[in-house]
Amino acid sequence: MIVAVCVDGRGGMLFNRRRQSQDRAQREDLLAFCAGRRLWIAPCSVPLFGEREEITVDGEFLSRAGAEEVCFVEDCLLAPFAERIGELVLYNWNRAYPADVHLDLDPAAEGFTLVERTEFSGASHEKITREIYRREESYGEAEE
Repeated sequence: MIVAVCVDGRGGMLFNRRRQSQDRAQREDLLAFCAGRRLWIAPCSVPLFGEREEITVDGEFLSRAGAEEVCFVEDCLLAPFAERIGELVLYNWNRAYPADVHLDLDPAAEGFTLVERTEFSGASHEKITREIYRREESYGEAEE
């Protein structure tokens, strides 16, 4: 599966059970990235995206998403699902916010390689960096 996560400059994801930031341009970029693929989200992410045909809302989305489907993660630890992840998309706010939940997956240590880095202007952030990491082995091997 493909996992997309928004992080601050120190890998922070949440502070006091609240998303650190939300950005309309980041969501538009993610939806464009997902073109033709299903996007899975947790119930807590529904206010960001609204009801859309291409989005599946499920509390167990990390267990149920297929190999080429995308999961947008805001509040879940990823280490328990590391073997299922073939691609990791990090949206970096390029700022440091207070955080009490951090990304628990180090792409390099898990065998991912950076394959793309793109910067764009966000609605609430002057610069957002999107990094796409791909696992060195093929998706099929990671999913089997």
